[in-house]
Amino acid sequence: MEKNTCHASVTTNRSALQVLSSENCDIEILEKGKTINDFLDNKIKERGSTGNDLPFYVANLDVVFKRHLLWLTHLPRVKTFFAVKCNNSPAVIQMLRALDTGFDCASKGEIQMALSLGVTPDKIIYAHTTKPRTHIKYARAHGVNLMTFDNEIELQKISQYHPKAKLVLRIAVDDSKSLLRLNAKFGARLDTIERLLERAEHLDLDIIGVSFHVGSGCTDSSAFKQAISDARHVFDLADSMGFQMRLLDIGGGFSLTGNCKAIFTEFAETINGALDEFFPPDCGVEIMAEPGRYYVESAFTLATCVNAKRVDTDPMAKHYNGEENSSVKMVYYINDGVYGSLNCLINDPAHTSVTPYLHKAVDGSEQQYQSVIWGPTCDSLDKIIENFWIPELEVGDWLLVDDMGAYSISILTDFNCFERAQICPVLTAETWYALNRF
Repeated sequence: MEKNTCHASVTTNRSALQVLSSENCDIEILEKGKTINDFLDNKIKERGSTGNDLPFYVANLDVVFKRHLLWLTHLPRVKTFFAVKCNNSPAVIQMLRALDTGFDCASKGEIQMALSLGVTPDKIIYAHTTKPRTHIKYARAHGVNLMTFDNEIELQKISQYHPKAKLVLRIAVDDSKSLLRLNAKFGARLDTIERLLERAEHLDLDIIGVSFHVGSGCTDSSAFKQAISDARHVFDLADSMGFQMRLLDIGGGFSLTGNCKAIFTEFAETINGALDEFFPPDCGVEIMAEPGRYYVESAFTLATCVNAKRVDTDPMAKHYNGEENSSVKMVYYINDGVYGSLNCLINDPAHTSVTPYLHKAVDGSEQQYQSVIWGPTCDSLDKIIENFWIPELEVGDWLLVDDMGAYSISILTDFNCFERAQICPVLTAETWYALNRF
C-alpha cells in the first residue's frame, strides 16, 4: 500500500498526480486489486488489535472523481466551484483541486484554508452576501476578487475595503419546493435590482454577473428554469446600464443520494435547456455552480464503536417477526453522536435519519432485538436511532454509517470533549491511474 503522508504545500501545477503527490497531501493509494472495503476491514482489524476504539471516517475519493465525471457528462457548460462549507477536509479540497474545480468560500477562514492547500485566488469565489469588513480586507490582500452581494450597505463596504472587486449580484428566487430554503436570508428581490445597479454605478464598482440558489433538496426542476429566466432579465438591465456582464452562477443544492439520481438527470436537462434558451453558448457568458453535497455526500463512511451496553426489561417492547423477545430491549452507546459526526440528525433537513449497519458478518437467522442507539455525550438529545431491530451487539463491535460526507465534519462540535473522528482518505489504484490520464 502506497501512502502519501506530507503536509500540503502551495503549488500552481495543475497535473492531478502532482497535486495529489506525497509532497502535497495525505492520501492512501491502494495496491492494485484492493478495494475500499478491504481498506475499511483492515483499519478496523488494526484498531481492534491495538485497543483503539475511536471513531473514524473512510473518505472514498473514488466517489468524488466519479461524481466529477458525471457532472462533466450532464452539465458540460457549467464549471463547478465546490462549496467548502459542506466538507472542509484537506483531502477533499486537494482532490477537487486536482480535478481543476473552483472553490466557493464563505469566510476568511475558508479562503485561508483553500489558499494554504494550493488553490490560486482566481479559483475562489467569496460567495457570502454579508461579509465582515476584516474578511473583505483579507480577500483583497490575497487577490480574491470575485465576490457576491445583495444589498446597498454591502456595496458601500466593498467600495471602502475592496473597490476593485468583481461583483456578482445574488438574486432571490423561488425556493418553495426545497427542503432547505435560503432566499428569506439571502438574495435581492427583482424589484430592488435597478436601485442596486444604480448604487454600484455611483460607487464605480464592477458588477460582472448574477448568482442564485434554489435551495437544497429542491424537488422541482422548473425552479431552475425560472431562476435562469430571472437572471437573464437582470443581465439585460445591467447591460443596458453599461455593466459588462459575463458570469452566471446557478448555485448549489444538487444531490445523488436516495431517489435524487433521477432528479439530477432531470434537473440537468432542464438547466441545459434553459441555458441554451437564455444564455446560448455563443453569448460569451461563463456558467458556474456551487455544488457541495453532490461531490462528497456518499464519499464518506463513518465507523463507530459500541462503548457501552445496557439490557432493559420492557414488557411494552414490540415483537419482531413473531419472536418471543418482547420483554428485552437493547440499549447501546456508541462513540460518536449528534454533537459530533452525526450532527446531521439535528442540523440538516436533507439528512434527518441514518441506518447504521454491523461491520461483522451476521447469520440471517440470528435473533434480532428492539434496540436504541445513543451517542456518547451526557445529553439525552444525543440519540441516533430507536426502535431499531438488530442482532445483539457487544462492547467493541463496530457499526458503519454510509453517506456521511456532507455537513458532518464541518459542523461537528467538541461538546463533552469527545474525540473527533479521524479522516482516512483513500484512492484505489484504478482511480489513481485514471487521474493520470485525466
